[in-house]
Amino acid sequence: MNIRGRNNKVTPEFNFASMTDIVFLLLIFFMIASTLVTTNAIDIVLPKASGKTENKKSTAVSIKADLTYYIDQKRVGESILENQLVSILSDKEEPTIVLRAEKSVPVENVVKVMDIANRNKFKVILAVKPN
Repeated sequence: MNIRGRNNKVTPEFNFASMTDIVFLLLIFFMIASTLVTTNAIDIVLPKASGKTENKKSTAVSIKADLTYYIDQKRVGESILENQLVSILSDKEEPTIVLRAEKSVPVENVVKVMDIANRNKFKVILAVKPN
């Protein structure tokens, strides 16, 4: 047996070509996937405060500056707001409303939605823009 005849040298070089290909493919995948994600909100300017909203099982009520009401992204009249909220949240285990009011909306309109939530035993979270 010729044990010395074999060449068992370890080369200290590493080929990074395949690793860079994988990194670029992942980068392209996440760039494409991030453009497909849509936000489930109406574009309004929120008041600033410290805090954050993290409740995925909630229904968003938005009040724009022109006093139009939206449940999630669907425009709703002020007169049928309570009926719509009750029908949407009646089957939920922990009914929660995320109240998104623009900072120029009068307080009485915000309190109107909070009163609807109080009468129907809904939890209310006031959405703010973090500092």
